[in-house]
Amino acid sequence: MPIEARYAELPGAIAAGCERMVHPSVLGRSDRERQRRFIGVMLAAPFFAAGAAVTLVTSGMGAAVTMAAIFAAFGLCWFVALLVAATGKMAAAGPIALAMAAIALGGLIGAAGGLSSPVAMLALALPFEAWWIGASRRAALWGGASAAIAIALQSLAAFLPFADAHIAAWHWLVPLAWALTLIPRISAFRGTAGAADTADAGDRLEDIIDAVILRVARHGEVIDASAKARTLLKLPPELLSGTGLFDRIHLSDRVSYLSALADMRDGALSRRLELRIRLPQSGNGAHNGNGFVADNYQPFALELARGEEQSDVFTLVLRANDETARLREDLAQANETAAAAEVAKGRFLAVVSHELRTPLNAIIGFSDMLLHEMFGAFKDPRQKEYVGLVRDSGQHLLAVVTSILDVSRIESGAYATEPEPFRFIEAVDMCQSMMRLQAQAKNIDLQTQIAPDAGDINADRRAVQQMLINLVSNAIKFTPDGGDVVVGAKRIGSRLHFWVRDTGIGIAEEDFANLGKPFMQIQNDYTRRFEGTGLGLSLVKGLVALHEGTMSIESMPGEGTTVTISLPVSGPHGRPANPTGVLTMPVTRAKGDGNGSLRKTG
Repeated sequence: MPIEARYAELPGAIAAGCERMVHPSVLGRSDRERQRRFIGVMLAAPFFAAGAAVTLVTSGMGAAVTMAAIFAAFGLCWFVALLVAATGKMAAAGPIALAMAAIALGGLIGAAGGLSSPVAMLALALPFEAWWIGASRRAALWGGASAAIAIALQSLAAFLPFADAHIAAWHWLVPLAWALTLIPRISAFRGTAGAADTADAGDRLEDIIDAVILRVARHGEVIDASAKARTLLKLPPELLSGTGLFDRIHLSDRVSYLSALADMRDGALSRRLELRIRLPQSGNGAHNGNGFVADNYQPFALELARGEEQSDVFTLVLRANDETARLREDLAQANETAAAAEVAKGRFLAVVSHELRTPLNAIIGFSDMLLHEMFGAFKDPRQKEYVGLVRDSGQHLLAVVTSILDVSRIESGAYATEPEPFRFIEAVDMCQSMMRLQAQAKNIDLQTQIAPDAGDINADRRAVQQMLINLVSNAIKFTPDGGDVVVGAKRIGSRLHFWVRDTGIGIAEEDFANLGKPFMQIQNDYTRRFEGTGLGLSLVKGLVALHEGTMSIESMPGEGTTVTISLPVSGPHGRPANPTGVLTMPVTRAKGDGNGSLRKTG
């Protein structure tokens, strides 16, 4: 960066540093401006006092007295500045500072040779600095009175040891250095007047676009913010000064904000970005899942533009990001609708459970009694056949209702599992005995390949049996007559892997996306000949998730399907189950030729 550019940035950097020292309790723009200038003057004054105090050496007071005077100037001035920064109260600090300045200046003029010395020109500094800080005629008058006191005090130099001090040419350096400070400050004062006009224009602009108008220095320090911050950001504009805005920007958005500022410093005319800003918490507060108060970050759109007259000051227009806010509202409304739908579905299923299961059990029980001819034989064989159809239909409908209720309980997290140790072969034997008649009806060979090391597993026995029954039932349903269905199991490490493999119709690649969704079946002319609700595989997925297991499906159209489940032998470890009971199962193609099998895992 060129040296000229660095010096051009120096006044703005100093002003921003002093602005950060102003006490947060000072809210008025004019009050903050007065305190900022007072702190700046008190921090800089000791350096000029030190330069003028060197005259004490030439006046015969010696280096020890000179150093003591310099340290006293730094200590007193900086103490007053820090006191104002810490308390925000300047009522007593101003008169004290003027009194110290009058006494010190009187002594310095006397030590430099009296009113004929160039150091006496520093008397003009007191009324100017008082006016610079207070920005009023009254303040300038108090400064003039202090200058008069200083001139009166210098006359006492005749009674002091340095009465014979002589005037040196280098005494001109001190008033000349002070005069050089007037140039950037007068320019800054004009800029302040322009800033007031800009602030008024910003206030007028706020009425049109509903935004906060900010003026920032080259490195992002906020010089002032418009009054709209009180309504849009719920913050006093003064709290955004200095680094107040940057401190409230979300960490992940600060890089883009700094990049936009860098582009503006490099000559860009404007930039636009979206960011999140931390706002004060509402009355109720936002809480996360652990009960702690969460940060209230809201989305905003920020536009940066370059001022026409001041290239080192940028104008920021901060407005609410209406698009993101609208999407959030839509999402919240959709979540409420979905929650209401879940409640309605739960109530509906409860009604189904009560209104259907009870009469279905009665239908099944009475039809069973009629089939056994407990109250006499049927006169017509067709009567017995029809009663059998009623019983079978009732059992089928009861199974559908039970499956729907089980899937609903898994999705709502209300499905209670009771893990217990049992031999896995016992669940396989039970499944085989239940499905043997169904397999024999289609001349399907139902086989088992259980490894000797399968052993025991700690799981919900009823859930494991349900997994096996659903998988074997599906395999038999979609396997043509004369095919094979195999139930296998083996232990690998701390997990039990079991699978159901068939030689059925297989699954096409486009149908993998619908696998495991409730009420969804693979759709083609062949499979639609079979009955089913599509709940079997969805129920299996939910039960596997409750046991912290995994499931994979490998299939090739026309050659069969293999469903493999892996469960921890020691049982679930108490981690929260998936509340939806749905496992994510991305589709991947197995290694091999272009017509290789498809595998879906979850």
